[in-house]
Order: sequence, then structure tokens, then C-alpha cells
Amino acid sequence: MDMEVFQNSDQTAFMESPTRVFQMNLDVHDALSEGSYEEGFDSSEDEDESVIFTNNNSDSPNNAINEDNIDEGAVQDSMFISPNGTKTWFPHCDDKLKPVEGMIFKDLDSVLVFYRAYAFAVGFTVRINQGKVKEGETISKYYRCNRSGKPQKGKKFDANSKVRQTSFKTTDCKANIYVVKIKGSSSYCLLKFEEGHNHCLVEEFNKDLTKISRKLPFSTKEFIHKMSLNSIGPGKAHHLMVSMMGGHHLVNGTPNDFKNHARTTRIYIGARDTQLLLNKLRERARIRKEFYFDYETENGKLRSLFWADEISKINYKAFGEVLAFDATYQTNKYDMIFVPFTGVDNHKHCVTFGAGLLSNETQESYIWLLEKFLIAHEKQPRLVLTDQDRSMKKAIKKVFTLSKHRLCMWHIMKKLPSKIEGDLLQNTDLRSRIHRLVWSVYMKTTTFENKWAELMEMFSLKDHEWLSIMYAKRKKWVPAYFRDIPMCCLLKTTSICESSNASFKVNSSSANTLIQFMLCFETRLENQRYRQRCADFKSSTLAYIPEKDVPIERHAFEVYTNRIFREVKNEISKGMYSSYIENTEVIDTKLLYSVSQRNQAGVVHTYKVTYDKTEKKADCACMSFNRIGYLCSHIFCVFRVNQVDEIPPCYINKRWRKDVLPRNVYTIEGRYGIDNRPETILKQEIMQVMNECIEAFRCDQAGLLNLAEKVKELKENVLMSGSSTTEAENTNVAVVETILGQTVDVEVDVTNPNVARTKGCGRKRRISGPGEKAMQKPAKVPRFCKSCKKYVVGHDSRNCKKVTGGSNAQSSEMDLPESQI
Repeated sequence: MDMEVFQNSDQTAFMESPTRVFQMNLDVHDALSEGSYEEGFDSSEDEDESVIFTNNNSDSPNNAINEDNIDEGAVQDSMFISPNGTKTWFPHCDDKLKPVEGMIFKDLDSVLVFYRAYAFAVGFTVRINQGKVKEGETISKYYRCNRSGKPQKGKKFDANSKVRQTSFKTTDCKANIYVVKIKGSSSYCLLKFEEGHNHCLVEEFNKDLTKISRKLPFSTKEFIHKMSLNSIGPGKAHHLMVSMMGGHHLVNGTPNDFKNHARTTRIYIGARDTQLLLNKLRERARIRKEFYFDYETENGKLRSLFWADEISKINYKAFGEVLAFDATYQTNKYDMIFVPFTGVDNHKHCVTFGAGLLSNETQESYIWLLEKFLIAHEKQPRLVLTDQDRSMKKAIKKVFTLSKHRLCMWHIMKKLPSKIEGDLLQNTDLRSRIHRLVWSVYMKTTTFENKWAELMEMFSLKDHEWLSIMYAKRKKWVPAYFRDIPMCCLLKTTSICESSNASFKVNSSSANTLIQFMLCFETRLENQRYRQRCADFKSSTLAYIPEKDVPIERHAFEVYTNRIFREVKNEISKGMYSSYIENTEVIDTKLLYSVSQRNQAGVVHTYKVTYDKTEKKADCACMSFNRIGYLCSHIFCVFRVNQVDEIPPCYINKRWRKDVLPRNVYTIEGRYGIDNRPETILKQEIMQVMNECIEAFRCDQAGLLNLAEKVKELKENVLMSGSSTTEAENTNVAVVETILGQTVDVEVDVTNPNVARTKGCGRKRRISGPGEKAMQKPAKVPRFCKSCKKYVVGHDSRNCKKVTGGSNAQSSEMDLPESQI
């Protein structure tokens, strides 16, 4: 590599006549004697100390090269043996890389860059060692092999500790260069170059394991961080990078280096974690005026936090009739309970309306959380779905006064096997009868109550405690009691909420700090919105291909999203081919139709449909439009008879339309994880251009060779011009600040929360039902041991310790009275 480190004036003279350098700096040594030493300088060491090897004349028998250890064509160094048996290794390299006494460098950075390039080429690592400083200016400097220094024994931290094991061993290697500052100039002259090493040099195939190669560049640290946002640890991140780059030798750092960086990031966050999170939220609120967040503290520690961005507010305005929320755990290192609020969008995908972090699950905590949710969204949902958590129930009743609270049916019905005796549930059709009864969406309340009473009478379950309790709470979970609430069948279980919770846990982990958890949350939320945007794009670009010429079907395609259109199309088909008018009556100005429909099992059901020809309004006894937001097959059958070719506007629920959301929700500015800094955009552009060039020459070896030469030439020009990245920008603190987007050096007003105590962390267990007890494995029956004369579990007379004389497996004993022995 042709390093332009020499001054333009009289370069040849400096190179050819090192003596002239000394003549120009006659007072250099006087200045050195008056200067002070930098930290780490060993003043007792003689700077003129010679290396430990002797004459390196290859003609001497004692100095012959040991060719047995050198592969032909891969010679990297030559080993010489002095008369006293000392071995010295002299590296081979290109003359352009090799230091020469008398070389002039413009500054110390140029010296370090040059010597490191030489060291990497020949197989050792550079240590910045010692130097002299005068009036705040470095006037001389040593750069040594990293194996310099006297070997030291392992150190102990105290008398009881073991000797600390280290993988780095010094050998008192004397290889170094020594530079001094030229008087009246900012340049430095190389006065001394010791070339020989007293240890073998690193082979070419092991250079990726050297210290300089293991130093992680910023791009790698950023890669580790981005992988962590998708719950990919540093170990797996290393494996992925090896696969992407094409081998371990092309990756800077080992798996341990990756893990150390992840640990270092958390250490730098440390006690500033909560403050960094709050500063991030404040910055977001400053940029995006609709962003809302609030928090509360207890004794200066974070206790609760809620946040909702502008897109969440827009989604809630469009899809917030039905809301589900549930607590989930192990998303952060403080075990704070994560509570996202979830709904269903116009593609029947999960959509998040906001989220909170709580230190406990008390009624007061949920009241605070729901109050902040109400402040952010300004309106209450019609229906709120949760599990059977008592704190949630009380909080909803107090805050959401206009909402209907509903319990998750799945959580209730899954308890049947544990609450009812196994014989009754497994040997009868009780279970299927109960499921058909409680899951029916067409049944009226009176019908449900009558059939429930008949069922309890049939199986003699009138006095069953758990069934009686659930029947008393029937208005909280049975669909028959929610038929009058619009969109009541949109959510009947918290499964969609639990699915959303699980997706957030996929990105986060229990080791994350709060600021890292927030970044993981934003990553998952952006994935959710990307899915929503893809579904929107698909709905807006698909073309309608009719199977049959049905005008009302074409109109449904133009109005609804692709997912809802498929469901409406199915209802239209059933209205045309599976339904028929059995009877028609005229009541005042309306027509009353009896619509019969045959299901897949061949059973015929009849529904009453009232139709007003003037206003083109229809009302069906199944209440499908009220329950799910689009018309049923029975009404489409009536429309077919009355030749209605378009769905009346009053029956097009806005939440299912293609255009329900404004287009600005998908702008790049509102997305998470997008770095819009000018330097980042330029980096991305450069990477894109390089990828396009490589793709263009993908199968052209000559073209790739030419491209590689041009890129190397560009690289040399860039390196010779000097890096614009300062040393301060390469520190761990600067890297962490860049990755997190927050200044680490902040004044802490709110400290980190205590580790929360969540449900299930105690030792008390809930009471088991008879079904659960029946399924539990019975306890082992004690066996009589003839050797120890006791009833025991875990051994017998063959392996009793009284016989073997040793310790047998752990066993429990049961002493018996002598009369029974």
C-alpha cells in the first residue's frame, strides 16, 4: 500500500540520508531530556536497548533458516537462531509496507496507521507504548509489539482467590519503532526500527483472531443491536453474520466479542435506563404532536407508564368499538407487566391502540392505566374483553362506565376438564352439548336459559358449584347476552390479544432494559403496520375477476377490503344457491320473508327477514349485521328476489371499507426504526449503489476484478485523506448513544423500578378441581426393605445403604410399629 505519509519537501533526502534528519534536530535529545513522560512510560528502560538476537547473516550455520516449519509459497517470516540458542523471527512483507529509518510522517496518527498496516501484514499487533511530552506536546513516541514487556505471573485479588488465568502472554519482545518530532514542524521522524521478534508471528489463516481484527467496527455493533430488536442474541447474530459474509475469516470479532458488546451496552445504560426511556418519549412527543405518554413514580422510582402514538389514535378512531387487553410478562429485566391494548382492523389483523408498563397488577394500577388510555383516545369502547382478572374487572367498571365488560369464553371453557369429574365428561356428550350451547351466536337469552336448565337436569348437575358460579356470571361471557351490542362477535376470546402479546415477546426478552424494550416494541409495532400496509396495498391493487355476473358482488368488491370481500362473497353465494323464500307476508308497507337455508350437514333452518322496498332496508332475525358488521346470506337472498344490485349505504360499515384509514398513516416519517439523518441516508445510498454494481457483474469475473481494483483505489484515497470520524466518536459511549438515539450523560430524575412481583411468582397454589386431581399421578406406594426394616420409597434390600455400606438414592421412610415388622 502506497502511503503518502512523507512531506512533499525533499522527501528523497530524508529517505536516503537519515543522518540529515539528526543534523536538522541537534537539539531534539536536549528537548527530550527536559520533557515529561506520558502515562505508561517506563523511565528505567533504555531506549537504545538492542534486540536479543545476534548476527543475522544467513551464511552462518547457526543462523540458518529453519525451513522445516515453513511452507513453500507461504513464507511469512524467517527464524534465526543465535549462538546462545535464542530464536528471532524476521517477517517478510512488501517493501512499501516496511518501516525505514528516516521516514517522515505528518502526525502521530499517520505513524500509527502505517505501523498497524505493517503489523497486520506480517502477523503481530501494535501497542501504543510510551513517549515524552513537553509543554503539552508529544515530542517522542514508541510503538511496540503487543507482546513487549516482562512476563508476569497471574495475579490474585485476595488470599482466598485462585490465580487469574489470562489468554494474553508477554514475551519481552523488542520489536518497535521510535519516532521524534521535528523541531519547528508538526511532522515526526522515524529514528529507530527494531524488526526482529522473539516469538513466532501469526499465520495468514489466523489473522482474523488477532486483537486488531477482533475489534468490532460500528457497522457490526449496529448489526448486533438490530438483531437484538428481533430477539436474536449476540451468539446467533455472529452465526448470521458469518453466513452473510461467507466465512468466519471475513467477520470482525468472535461470538464472545459480540456477547461482550451486548453486555457493555447494558452496562452503559445502567442506572440511567428509566431516564433514557422518558427522554426518548419526550423527544417523540416534541416531534409528533399527537404522541401521548404519561407516567407515575413512587419514591423517585418508575411505577407505571402508558404511551400511544398518533397512528394508534387513528386506528382506535376507526376500529376501537371492541377492545381487548391482557397482561404479559418477562419482557424486561425489571419484570414490569406489559399491557398492550389490542383490536381488529379492516383486514381482521391485530392492531395496537396503545400500551403500558405496570409494577403490579392491583386495582389502582389498572385504574391509572385505563384513565390514561381514556385521556389519549377521548372515547370509551363499546365492548371490553379481558380474562377473569378481578383487578381488571373492578378497574373497567370504574373507568369505562359506558362500556360493556365481557370475559373470555376460551379461558372459561378450557376449565371444564378440571372442574367436572372425568367419567362424566369423557363417557358422555356433556362437553359437546355445553359447547354448542354457550358458543351459539344465534340463540336468544330465554332459549339459552331453558336449554341450560334442561342440560343440568339431564346430567344431575344442578348443585355443581363451579357450573352454578359460571351460570350466575352468564351475562359476562355467553354470546346470547351480547347480541344487541354492535360488533359483539368481533372478539369472543382474548386469543387475538394473546397472539399480539406473543408477537411482542418474540422481539423482546427478559434481559432487556426498558429503553431496549421500547426499541423492541417499536420494531414489532412497525412489523404490524407493515402487514397492515401490505394488506391495504393488496386490496387496492387486485382486479375483480367474476365467476358469474353478479352486480352486487362486484359492488362488494369495490367497497370492502379483500379479506372482508371474501367473507361477504361467501354470504352472497349462500344467499343465491343455498337459500330460498319459503313464505312471504305483507305487514303494512313491509314484506316479511321466511328464508330457509340448508347447512353443510343438510339441516334446514328458517329465518325471518323484514324488507322495506321504499327505503331498501332489511332486518334479519339472525342479527348478523349488528354482530359482525356486514349482511347475512338471508338478506342477500331477499335482495336477489327484489333485484337489488348494490349494497345500500346504510349496510356498509365504515370499519370494513378499503378507505377507512387516511393515507398519511403509511408515510415514511411516521414509521418506527427509520433513521432519516443525512449521513445515514447517504450510507444507505452508497450501499445500494455498490450492490447494484456487484449485481451487474455477478457472472463477469473480469468486470468484478475491474470493480474491485477501482474500489481499492478509492479506499486508498479515502484512507490517505484521513478519517473524519474522531476518536471520541469511536468510544463505547458514543456508539451506545448513536445506537439508542439518546445521550447517555443525562441527569437522572426518575430512577429504575424495583423488580416487580408478578402473578405466579409466589409459592401458594390455587385449589385443584376434582378433574385435575383425578389426572394427577398417584403417589408411589412404599415398599418394605428387609435390611433396614422400614417401608420406604426409593430403594429396597438390594441397594439399601446398610447392605452396600454407601449412600443409596434419596428415599422417604415410613416407620412401623414393631408388631408389624
